[in-house]
Formats: sequence, C-alpha cells, structure tokens
Amino acid sequence: MRLVPWLPDDLLRRLDDVVTVYGEAMNYRAELLEVRRGYIATHVRRPGFRAVATLTAEGALAGFGYGYRSAAGQWWHDQVRGALPKSARSTWLTDCFEVVELHVHPQAQGHGLGAHQLRTLLGMAAGATTLLSTPEADEQRSRAWRLYRRFGYVDVLRNFHFPGDERAFAVLGRTLPLPHPQAAPAAGAGPSTDPAPQRS
Repeated sequence: MRLVPWLPDDLLRRLDDVVTVYGEAMNYRAELLEVRRGYIATHVRRPGFRAVATLTAEGALAGFGYGYRSAAGQWWHDQVRGALPKSARSTWLTDCFEVVELHVHPQAQGHGLGAHQLRTLLGMAAGATTLLSTPEADEQRSRAWRLYRRFGYVDVLRNFHFPGDERAFAVLGRTLPLPHPQAAPAAGAGPSTDPAPQRS
C-alpha cells in the first residue's frame, strides 16, 4: 500500500473507483451513489481542497479522503452553523477545514489505513480547526469513532439530524495543526486541547 496526495483532477480521473469505495464502505444503494457522484465532482473545485488516496501495488484504490475550507453558502456548513450557539460558531467555523469524506474499502480495513489517511490529510489542511460529521454509534465498537477519538476530536454537536436523513449524526472537531506524533497528550477536552493522536 502507498498513500499519495491527489489534486482535483486526480480524483476526477478515478471518480468511478472513488464512488465504488464509498459505496462499499457506507453500504449505500446504487441510486444514492449516483447522487453522491455529482456532489464529489463539484467538491473538488472548492477553495482549500485537499485529498489523499491509498493505492495497492497494482494501483487499485483501497481508500481515500478529502476535505476543503468550510464556508458560508455550503450546505453542510450552513446546517451546522445554524445548530451551533453564536460563541461556538466563532470558535469552530471561522477558520475551519471540513473533512468531507474518509473511507477505506472493507477488505482493506483494520490495518491503520484510515489513520494514515486522516493524519496526512490534516497535515495538508489549512485552518485553525477541523470538523467532520459521522453517524452516531457505539463509540467502543465503531472503528471510525475510535479513530476520531484517538486523533483528539471532541463533541461539537450530538444527535444532530441533517435534513433528508433519518439517521442521527455527531459533529466532531479539533484544533489544527496536529501535534508531532511524539508529543505528549494534553489534558482536558474542548477547542483548546491538543492531544497527540495515536497511530494504529
């Protein structure tokens, strides 16, 4: 496996593979994947776009992640902003890198690829904070939740419902930049903490 940074056109050239990995990881129906394909194709042109991909020795896509600068007028940003108190909006959204997608193909999960993708993506990101949303789940049993907690993500919103989706989501955040992997964890939780992520 090798992890590589992707430019917007790199992702677009592999859009079929990206949608396939996304669908396998999320277990989404085919009609939802076609909608998502259109969203991804527009996301790559947003300011601050950064992407990474994990490729096998044969060049197959095993995982990917991307994000961009969160800004007013973007659907996700506006939904989250509307749910946050004014003080939290200033803390989290003023200079924010949104992790939009982070996925590993089910057959490649359990080998630390998601952690490697997330650390690399956040290392490329510009911003003072980073936010992401993930479905609510048993934190101890969910691989995604364990990953985000290891990276120091804290609760920003819990049990939040985006329009058109019956599932409850958590919005998680942490400050940027990431500390050096050798740094000692800081105590406490919230926007001012900076715990050292642990690699898996």
